[in-house]
Amino acid sequence: MSLDIPALFHAHGEDRYDLHIRYLNEQMVRVLKVLGYDVSFHRAQGAHLWDRDDRRYLDLLSGWGVFALGRNHKGVREALVSTIDGELPNLVQMDVSPLAGLLAERLLSHTPYLDKVFFANSGAEAVEAALKFARGATGRPGILFASHAFHGLTYGSLSVTGDEMFRRGFGPLLPDCAEIPFDDLAVLERALASKTIAAFIVEPIQGKGVNMPSEGYLKGAAELCRLHGALFVVDEIQTGLGRTGKFLAIEHWGVEPDMVLLAKALSGGYVPVGAVLTRRWIFDKIFDRLDRAVVHGSTFSKNDLAMAAGLATLHALKEERLIENAAEKGTRLMTAFGRMAERYEFVKKVRGKGLMIGLEFGPPRSLKLKAAWSALEAMNQGLFCQLITVPLFKEHGVLCQVAAHASHVVKLLPPLVIDEGDCAWIEHAFDTVIADSHRVPGAAWSLGKTLASHAMKAKAGAA
Repeated sequence: MSLDIPALFHAHGEDRYDLHIRYLNEQMVRVLKVLGYDVSFHRAQGAHLWDRDDRRYLDLLSGWGVFALGRNHKGVREALVSTIDGELPNLVQMDVSPLAGLLAERLLSHTPYLDKVFFANSGAEAVEAALKFARGATGRPGILFASHAFHGLTYGSLSVTGDEMFRRGFGPLLPDCAEIPFDDLAVLERALASKTIAAFIVEPIQGKGVNMPSEGYLKGAAELCRLHGALFVVDEIQTGLGRTGKFLAIEHWGVEPDMVLLAKALSGGYVPVGAVLTRRWIFDKIFDRLDRAVVHGSTFSKNDLAMAAGLATLHALKEERLIENAAEKGTRLMTAFGRMAERYEFVKKVRGKGLMIGLEFGPPRSLKLKAAWSALEAMNQGLFCQLITVPLFKEHGVLCQVAAHASHVVKLLPPLVIDEGDCAWIEHAFDTVIADSHRVPGAAWSLGKTLASHAMKAKAGAA
């Protein structure tokens, strides 16, 4: 008798928090309860989630970008079922799968300047491979990365992540990895002039903050890397596969990098997969002899389910015109948020491309609001954004979060399948909540005091 997993899930739905407290990450459960996110989701479809009371929510997190096709996409599910039912000779290891070759071919059709693909199991693994490939191909030790960058949490990827909150307590990290300011070509050029740099790795739009490059930055960075013999590596793990209204975000600036890193959305929301797209000469420097055919790899990379998920994802993006939809819906939402920035003092900037959008909040002009802002910030930096995200969730069923630790940016990363009704839902919810935040005293600021109290208790406990 086979195991009924959905039945097991629903039978233990009420136990989920106790199980995690006992066996997994207790602090994550505490966060959910403090913020009021402990609603126990029990089903999902497309851009929507339903909780234990069958209330519907609009998901603007997309599992940090994994669910670009929405949850439980029918086409990807059917492709995976057919792969399992096909009884294919998966992971023979002393053989190669045609599915991996086909997925590589279809990915490279979007980047005609690149020639080879290395498959991994995640975005972090793709970053790890890129770091090894860069050092192995150039014979140089140095890696440059940008401040505020996020490339993953394994040791190599953490070594090129520019956020001290993630790095603290885990050193020493990889040597010869140097942080430079994002969007600063002069500093990049000085660092490259040492001729010891193997690669500069950068997100075209930084996920932690939705930080945008100036118009000539990425093109200039690529040119400087080539001038000084370093590789230009673009991390498209969150921005790629249509998120910004182009297949790759780098296309907005007409730049051809030496490596492109993909993951998240390539999974179709089902099977983890990562990919490094690279130039032939780099690949051939790594896998240069028969006895080095397996010099880098991973047991489960190129597994048939992951390759099937990737193939089905690319098919859905094209057939359902989801990249075009991301561009269209992103334009609508950016326009609506731009109008809110004109009306509301707390909204300082709206930035992004396609369906990767950041709303930056900041100190208001009027004295009464400024005093309230300053008091809250003094208790815990970045707490104001929870006055936006928590009411969005509790009162409007909109799931989103801040773009980074202690950030003043609320980030939207919705599935690319959202429709006009979802856009109207987003616009109404944000407009209402932001308007409420301008009423002092009011419900939003009462929430702020409660959250500040929790934050101060947490700091005291840590001390």
